[in-house]
Amino acid sequence: MIERLTIIGVGLIGGSLARALRAAGAVGEIVGCGRSLPNLERAVELGVIDRFTPEPAAAVADADMIFVAVPLGAMRGVFAAIAGQLRPEAIVTDGGSVKGSVVADALAAFGQIPPRLVLGHPIAGTEHSGVEAALVELYQQRRVILTPLPETDPAALAQVQTMWELCGAEVTQMSVAHHDEVLAATSHLPHLLAFGLVDTLARLRENDEVFRYAAGGFRDFSRIASSNPVMWRDICLANREALSLMLAQFGAEMTDLAESIRRADGEHLLDIFTRAKAARDRYVDGAKD
Repeated sequence: MIERLTIIGVGLIGGSLARALRAAGAVGEIVGCGRSLPNLERAVELGVIDRFTPEPAAAVADADMIFVAVPLGAMRGVFAAIAGQLRPEAIVTDGGSVKGSVVADALAAFGQIPPRLVLGHPIAGTEHSGVEAALVELYQQRRVILTPLPETDPAALAQVQTMWELCGAEVTQMSVAHHDEVLAATSHLPHLLAFGLVDTLARLRENDEVFRYAAGGFRDFSRIASSNPVMWRDICLANREALSLMLAQFGAEMTDLAESIRRADGEHLLDIFTRAKAARDRYVDGAKD
């Protein structure tokens, strides 16, 4: 049981954690913190949090669990604001999607990695933001990756794992570097492709007609281009090394496809499409079984 949970960043990710833990009867008081007072006031109206303060130092007072769910560009400022304000037994965890940058921010703010800092990343979300987008079922049967460091207290790690499991999530662990490589390929690159495609089409002279006749496949693929631009700018900058490598590899693949089309090399195109279909059927659709 979490007696007092502080959520810094009461949006889709933080708000959904609050809703899920309250539904599970696993939390007492929930304190919210953020920069948008209307969003925090709405969070109280919706019953997502019990009270709020815009000051991180005040928000963490007497909290036993603190979840930091702010954009990566704001992470260091939050850590700096709460450094020296935590109870000795308090656990701090986060939802940042690039763990290397969070490690750097923690070192800069705290001077060392606090033993009760447990880095994590819920692999869940929608293209919507704000507390009104929060869903009690968001983490059901979704993965949460924890990236413990050598300094991480095993008891704190176990408590954070239990917290996410109470939300219905499947919790796994991996190293910080491996996490950032995997997410560059499976999450960050697809978002970049969606943003890039929609921006390209929007700048065509006939863009109204292009979007008017967009079919379901385009809508499904481009949905994530409605995600928060500031958040994704921060993610790209924070994970630029791993993401640059993936973009270069993908660019080479697109060049190969373009050349195959130019040469009318149907056999090579069929090979690529067949491999891609087999991989998705096995690793994506097959994972749902």
